[in-house]
Amino acid sequence: MKKIDFRSDTVTKPSPGMMKAIAEAEVGDDVFRDDPTVLRLEDKVAELFDKEASLFVPSGTMGNEVALKTLSQPGWELLCERQCHLVNYETGGPAIHSSLLVNMIDTEYGVITAEQVERYVRGEDIHCPITKIVAIENTHNCHGGTIYPLDEILRVREVADRYDLLMHLDGARIWNAHVATGIPLADWARPFDSISVCLSKGLGAPVGSMILGSKDFITKALRTRKLFGGGMRQVGILAAAGLYAIEHNMERLIEDHEKARLLAEGLDDIEGFKVDLKRVQTNIIIVDISGTGKTPEEMMHELDNHDVLALPFGPRQLRFVTHLDVSMEECKKALEIIEGLKL
Repeated sequence: MKKIDFRSDTVTKPSPGMMKAIAEAEVGDDVFRDDPTVLRLEDKVAELFDKEASLFVPSGTMGNEVALKTLSQPGWELLCERQCHLVNYETGGPAIHSSLLVNMIDTEYGVITAEQVERYVRGEDIHCPITKIVAIENTHNCHGGTIYPLDEILRVREVADRYDLLMHLDGARIWNAHVATGIPLADWARPFDSISVCLSKGLGAPVGSMILGSKDFITKALRTRKLFGGGMRQVGILAAAGLYAIEHNMERLIEDHEKARLLAEGLDDIEGFKVDLKRVQTNIIIVDISGTGKTPEEMMHELDNHDVLALPFGPRQLRFVTHLDVSMEECKKALEIIEGLKL
């Protein structure tokens, strides 16, 4: 039996249409900036987000780290949410690559408020680091795919302007926020000085992320990308997959949200499982399994033995992520399997 894979939305495989686009891609040498498919992708993404320019990079982690390195000076302080990707899943990148002091803010749903930002900005004191960058993750992975409300982002921007702060968006799954709310991508992007967005999660491309900002910022980021080993050659074959993903797989993300809601409500009804349904706003479900008496690793293996794949996500939790390669019928089948286990 085929395993039903909820580990991540990164596990998707290129569709036949995407493979055709890859095979037919016109390519050049991107380090020389003459790969026409890459340039077309960069123009397309910049237009979608109404930014002056964008840059193709291999991964979301590189996108975030290149952006921070390009924005910052060593010793600056970065404000971000305690459970954000930048802190927990980029192997200390802000400190290693950019020599940033990272100041983490606790939140309930991944939303740093304007009041919190203002509270954490340090005053003019030669003893203190200079608070200079605020990073926001939208949607927020560790908080279960929650959407950072745009009105709060705009309030944070007002504080940033008052204290001369820069703002970075880790928008790996901003596409999900866009589809869930109907708010245009350009509106989500406007308050930020730099943005990273991912093509290889819900959109289903095999590789790649984008950085966005002003022309001057992207010119500098191009040099930083080279420093980080991200200069690529005939990478139009991957850019073609990204273009296909944007053109064919964005609006269908709403289907992933519907599957996640069904799965979350079903899991919450199973004895020993608990889901905070207020967090299930897009395609991620965080399940508290402490009621089963099993560790996440034990539960992961139990599910794997019954052809359902999920990911340990903390001392008492599993994560399930819906995506284009898991159907509504498979979500229902997974619930039947889990309900039938002797936990």
